[in-house]
Amino acid sequence: MTIADMNWMQVEKYLEQDDRAVLPVGSTEQHAYLSLAVDSILAERVSIEAAEPLGVPVFPVLPYGLTPYFMAYPGTVTLRTETYLRVIRDLLDSLFQTGFRRILIVSGHGGNQPAGAFAAEWMAEHPRAQVKFIQWWQGPAFLAAVGAIDPVGSHASWFENFPWTRLAGVDLPEGQKPPVGRSGRATLVGEELRAAMGDGSFGGLYQRSDEDMMAIWKVGVEETRASLEHGWD
Repeated sequence: MTIADMNWMQVEKYLEQDDRAVLPVGSTEQHAYLSLAVDSILAERVSIEAAEPLGVPVFPVLPYGLTPYFMAYPGTVTLRTETYLRVIRDLLDSLFQTGFRRILIVSGHGGNQPAGAFAAEWMAEHPRAQVKFIQWWQGPAFLAAVGAIDPVGSHASWFENFPWTRLAGVDLPEGQKPPVGRSGRATLVGEELRAAMGDGSFGGLYQRSDEDMMAIWKVGVEETRASLEHGWD
């Protein structure tokens, strides 16, 4: 269930028997031919589908994250790290103050990793609370399922091309974009990154069958649900 479908009295009643909540965090950034909101769409959707059978409320996704490297692509929005962590602190403080004690942060964007490190710092100040931070698309079961279908998948490729992240009327290129290998080299940002990455895909096929996508999606949902259901002290 989502917080959007509840009132405060229902939340108060829920907290009498459970103290878990899910906080999805995403990003607004270029994803080649896909929606600029891919990371937010996926983080929120996987959270809702994972939490629904457990009856755990899911808060609205935080649609902005840390993505300074993509700022040469129009439509991308980034927060400063300091700003982002202040927002994460305020969100966690609010959830704690209103009664939530076990909080699962589900990230759809790799650049949001600082929130995971901050969560440990925040828990040290709130010893009665537990926070888990997961990058839902980096779970071992999900990555194994992806690798079994196609090991070449990355940012803005088929790997993120689900029916709900595609855009109507946008035609995708045929074939496979060669991966742009930069292992061990300095991080590119802005115009230099755009010159290297072109349309924004990091390589691989642009699209695979819906059958393939639904297969890996199911694994991602189940793995996210396991994080919500198990492993709390």
